[in-house]
Order: sequence, then structure tokens, then C-alpha cells
Amino acid sequence: MDMIRVEDVSFYYGTDRRFKILDGVSFSAKSSEFVSIIGPSGCGKSTLLRIIAGLVRAGGGRVMCMNREVRRTVPEISFVFQDFALLPWLTNIDNVKVGLSLSRMGDDEKDKRASELLDQFGLSGFEEAYPNTLSGGMKQRVAIARAIASDPKVLLMDEPFSALDELTANTLRRDVRYMLKSKDISVDCVIMVTHNVEEAVELSDKIVVLSNKPSRVKEVKPVNLPAPRDKHSKRFLSQVDEIYEELTQ
Repeated sequence: MDMIRVEDVSFYYGTDRRFKILDGVSFSAKSSEFVSIIGPSGCGKSTLLRIIAGLVRAGGGRVMCMNREVRRTVPEISFVFQDFALLPWLTNIDNVKVGLSLSRMGDDEKDKRASELLDQFGLSGFEEAYPNTLSGGMKQRVAIARAIASDPKVLLMDEPFSALDELTANTLRRDVRYMLKSKDISVDCVIMVTHNVEEAVELSDKIVVLSNKPSRVKEVKPVNLPAPRDKHSKRFLSQVDEIYEELTQ
């Protein structure tokens, strides 16, 4: 089943439609898939992700989520930002509860849900701390917990590991990949924007390679490697080389 289907999406800057950023982009993300979007800097990757989320309106085409058109933000889709986007005046547990602001849960249920998620992401004991006391990796864990608190089906991530040191990023990548496979988490599909080719090959079931702007889909590349992936194997390195070649053609 297609969880997300991007159909001929275009996007322009300015009212005169002279500055075209996206030009007829189409691809799909199925149930249980991890899809990465990769392309040159400035090609519109983050704009495309925001269109999928319903945060930005496309100039043409449409996005379908579980066979329904996305015209605005919908509860089935949640978003993780590169810069964490935590509210500094709220404690960590209250930041997670922001993701439950539209829920009909009672206050006690919200507290329990947020606490369980923080515990699941290794942040038990930090519920009443504030974001400025956390490391970058811990902040991103809070942001991911907030994003999945409302039980979305689709998780969109905009370069979620780029602000982290490599050791922390490696740990979070494993956590996110596990999350997609876990029956305790509602997320059934992840779409991630990244500049990091190795990261895309490590995590993805398929990679959408965009051209320079006005961006089109150059290729949708399946990644048929067993998990967990050995980043030093010949097959892994060969796949990385193929993506680099596609990007630089």
C-alpha cells in the first residue's frame, strides 16, 4: 500500500511563476518503507518535504496520503526538524506533550504517554529538565518523541542527524530504523531528506535522487542490502558509489 504518493509536484517562488524549484516530481513511499530524498544543495528537498507535510502548498500536482489528498497538515503525518524546534520555556515532558495538544486524552494520560516515550528514547529522569540542559542528541530524541506522540503513520525528517556528532548520529540512526520495525510504534513509513549519501544507503529501502533545480527525479534507487548494514562491505560501498555517480552526472 502507498502511504505517500507524490504526483507531478511542482513549486515556484514568486507570484509570476518565473523561479521554478520543483518540476513534476513523482515517487511513492509504501508501508514499512524508509525512503530518503537526496540531491544537490538548493534543489528544493526541504521544500518538497514541507509540501508532503501540508506545510507548504505545491504550485502544481498533488500529494496523497493513504489515498487522500494532502491539502493541509493531517494527523497521519508528523515532522522532525533539523534544528529540533523545541520550546525552551517548556520542560522536556511538556515539549513531548505539545505533540498531544489535539488529542482527547486526559492530562494524566498525556503525562503517561509522554513519560513512556521519553523512557523509550533513553531519557528517563530528564522529564522535568529543560531543553537547554540537554546535548544535541538528547534534544533530537525529545523532538522525535514529540513527533510520534500522536501516533502518526508517516514520519517526515529534514536532515535530522546533520547537527549531531557522528557517534550520536549513528546511535540515533539505529533507533529510528528500529522504530519503523517496532510494533509498539504507529509509524509505518519514514521519508527523510539528507545530504549524506552513506546515511541514505545505511537507512533506506529506496533513495529518490533529485536533479539540480528545477528539480526532477533523476532516479529512484532501491537499496537491496541486508540489515544491519555493514558500511565497510563491498556491496555497501558500491551502492554509495552508484548514488554519488548519479548525483554528479
